[in-house]
Amino acid sequence: MIATSTSDFRLAARRRLPRFLFDYVDGGSGAETTLRRNEADLEAVAVRQQILRDVRDVDLSCTLFSQRLALPVMLGPVGLAGMYARRGEAQAARAAADRNIPFCLSTVSVCALDEVVAASSRPIWFQLYVIRDRGFMRDLLARAKAQGVRTLVFTVDMPVPGMRRRDAHSGLSGPWGGMRRLAQAAGRPGWAWDVGIRGRPHILGNVAPVLGKASGLEDFMGWLAANFDPAVQWRDLEWIREAWEGDLIVKGILDPGDAGDAVRLGADGIVVSNHGGRQLDGALSTARALPSVVEAVGDRLTVLADSGIRSGADVVRMLALGARGVLLGRAWAYALAAAGEAGVARLLDLLAAEMRVTLALTGVRTIAEVDRALLDPR
Repeated sequence: MIATSTSDFRLAARRRLPRFLFDYVDGGSGAETTLRRNEADLEAVAVRQQILRDVRDVDLSCTLFSQRLALPVMLGPVGLAGMYARRGEAQAARAAADRNIPFCLSTVSVCALDEVVAASSRPIWFQLYVIRDRGFMRDLLARAKAQGVRTLVFTVDMPVPGMRRRDAHSGLSGPWGGMRRLAQAAGRPGWAWDVGIRGRPHILGNVAPVLGKASGLEDFMGWLAANFDPAVQWRDLEWIREAWEGDLIVKGILDPGDAGDAVRLGADGIVVSNHGGRQLDGALSTARALPSVVEAVGDRLTVLADSGIRSGADVVRMLALGARGVLLGRAWAYALAAAGEAGVARLLDLLAAEMRVTLALTGVRTIAEVDRALLDPR
């Protein structure tokens, strides 16, 4: 496969995956208005072309949370990634470590935390949801700490799950889901052999201890829906800050006031995010929300961003809007589904190449130089 863009990986993923998996990663909530806005608004951000600036040596490295990184890019948490490729989270973590960027494991991963830590040559990040079962949350925090995790990404924008219409149509949820998924898998023999058979066990590794033997997709979806906590407030989260000694990043902020609350909580960073358009349909795109959030918090914590990032140019746009780094979601999931670890590595190399070209053509040589002055207001 010759892939020169995220779009190429997306097409390859669509050909390889059963529909229920492709639609799960590709889709958004409601009418998918915010999903479309994320990409369109980011693409509409114009940067200044500047010439004759001596751009022979472009340096993409940066330091985030006391870690020296090759790129201001992280592989963000993506649920069920172990179903896109055989033991997919472990493959993606290896690719990220080889390219010297962080990998963040989702709570709802197929591979358990210890498996992914063992696969990676560098410390990984871990993502945690707010759920009613505080004992389970405390247990996950303890396991993460025991596995050497130093960076916790705490996702706060899911007090209730978004309305994912595609999932009902695809068979991930709804009546006769199991039979529909089996039929779709039979139509993708390459995936069925490599992931469906050789990629077992198909359990949610981090959730399995609380679900026991009942840890299939239906059991997981039912447990998660029952455990989202719509009553949670900022004061309910103070114990997370007290319990977690490492870096704490709050993910899912669009409102400047909420960003200020994250500062008061004692967070080390935030992710400006609308969950990839998978939660509140009609919300602002991340590109539109980011500048006002950055203005509200200043340098009191580190601001990251996700949602809609499909290229190295998009990474530079987010940095120019005020982010210190970005989390990839769908982009790396497509690449993983298309070609496993090699696909993720290829994607990261493409992003790095695109970033170098973008910086060079804007007259910039280092990540530290990228700021709002790079935006073209015309």
